[in-house]
Amino acid sequence: MRNIEVGQSIPPDTAHAVSVSLPTWRSNVGYEEGEDWVVKKMTTGYPRFFIHLSIEAFARDIVDRFGPHGHRAVLFPTKQIAGRCASFVKSLAPPALADSLTVISLVLDTSSPAARALEPLTPAISAVIFAPDAFPFAKQYWQHTGDGVSSRRAEFCHGLFKDGLLRLDGNAPRSPTAAAQKLCRGPRRYRRTSSIDAGKKPQAPLSPTANGHANGHHPASNVTASEDSESTRFLEERFGRNLDISFVAPAKSAIKRRIAGALRANHELGAAPLPSMSVNTRGVTNLKESDIYLFPCGMNAIFNAHRALLGARGPMKSINFGFPYVDTLKILQKFGPGCVFYGHASESDLDDLEAQLKAGACFLAFFCEFPGNPLLTCPNLVRIRALADEYDFAVVVDETIGTFANINVLPFADIVVSSLTKIFSGDCNVMGGSAIFNPNGRYYAALTSFAQASFEEDTYWSEDIIFMERNSRDFASRIDRINANADAICSILRPHPAIAKLYYPRYVESQPNYEVVKLPGGGYGGVLSITFHKKPQAVAFFDMVDTAKGPSLGTNFTLTSPYVLLAHYQEMEWARQYGADPDLVRISVGLEETDAIVAVFEEALRAAEAVEDSS
Repeated sequence: MRNIEVGQSIPPDTAHAVSVSLPTWRSNVGYEEGEDWVVKKMTTGYPRFFIHLSIEAFARDIVDRFGPHGHRAVLFPTKQIAGRCASFVKSLAPPALADSLTVISLVLDTSSPAARALEPLTPAISAVIFAPDAFPFAKQYWQHTGDGVSSRRAEFCHGLFKDGLLRLDGNAPRSPTAAAQKLCRGPRRYRRTSSIDAGKKPQAPLSPTANGHANGHHPASNVTASEDSESTRFLEERFGRNLDISFVAPAKSAIKRRIAGALRANHELGAAPLPSMSVNTRGVTNLKESDIYLFPCGMNAIFNAHRALLGARGPMKSINFGFPYVDTLKILQKFGPGCVFYGHASESDLDDLEAQLKAGACFLAFFCEFPGNPLLTCPNLVRIRALADEYDFAVVVDETIGTFANINVLPFADIVVSSLTKIFSGDCNVMGGSAIFNPNGRYYAALTSFAQASFEEDTYWSEDIIFMERNSRDFASRIDRINANADAICSILRPHPAIAKLYYPRYVESQPNYEVVKLPGGGYGGVLSITFHKKPQAVAFFDMVDTAKGPSLGTNFTLTSPYVLLAHYQEMEWARQYGADPDLVRISVGLEETDAIVAVFEEALRAAEAVEDSS
């Protein structure tokens, strides 16, 4: 894996990869410093930090057609979201920059039979266009909220844009003749069998049956047989025969049932009815599919959980408990009245919080990760739940690191969020997020009412849903292997003299808190972190370890990263005060053969030892 060149996608040659190779310590520093030898080689990156090249290309074409020369744009799936971005930028940017903002929305031109066949996909795009100096403010919104379009949506809609099948929202539709003049075959990957379907029988022709418009036929139109055939052919060529639109709704349902723990086997869509939701690993018999919400990425699930709580309960400060993933803290600080930050997730932190509550402090919600990233600290959910019940605040738990195949935190939370991009998918080629509203929670009715009124529909793009469902079919069995591999790696790291500290739920001081929520047969997850006695040891270890090296976690292959350097480069001393060593190395363990992956880390440890011997 050391041979993945700097800036190349992880996995290699993957158009919609969600990680990028930074294979040496120096390349991570070079990325953070914006050095050309790294940045100019980057073909992709983690999607909330690096705007995908296909999104940038579409944004440029929109500006060329609708915006002032030299302006830039960021793209969103709905005009409501674009409006939120514009409001955020205007609240931060100088007046001259704020005045440069415009928002345009593009929707399907349904005057064309080919376009009508695409209606079930709702292929819309909204752009916030601005002067270049406003980009840093727009980029903050993009990164923090996860509201931006996915690269697959952008690529698909860009094709429609080029074909004249998108129009400005609110304008009269173009004539059918003009809109249908050019029907190109679209991006190359829509013209071949997907690799995930290699060897499978092609699906039947696309039939968006959810809306009753079989084979692209619109009941209100007088489409000729020739036009109807053309529409169906266009839809097949654009979307791909193996990505049948009629599978999108069942795919959503299957994903939600896996998240609930009601569907654990590898289930082929259409092969048999999905199992009942009443029997699930969450231990909540009244949990319904409608209590589970899907989002384009994990951070967007957190952002919308925060939005829902503000909408349901009104503006109050929140609590961010434990060393945070960077954008969770930014959401709580920038979108609403702010937050109180407890960086250690310790019992003494809870003592201080309890004292504030007794003195009359009121809070909207308590946000924590279980376990935390990257220190794997496990908050005391029993005590947190008791405080929430007594002092009237909501509890939001991010279970991404622990995963719902290992732990069940829902009984202690009002909302449970997760990044499906990580181990739920595993293939590192699609984004997704989820939020569960606990039906037994105090705020359930108010949260549900807000969601029904204010959560935008169809922000999770159909093709991303199809990929996520297929990737996640073997989720439960993969977790077992990853748990075992992580234990084996810990067994050689923990006693090694070069290692100053190992962070893993099984070995941290807060391990008893993990045991409270650990499922029978569950393990301790696939994420661990290590620190060394000396920085040169960390550098030698990282440069030698023969794994993929880049941002993200939860991949089916082992992925290593100098996490604090990469996530907190401009605030490393701030991170250090909360126990996050600037030279910490985070390891996300994959599915390799156990003996082989252990040998990889033994080799890297020998490199760290050599530094010690030569000093």
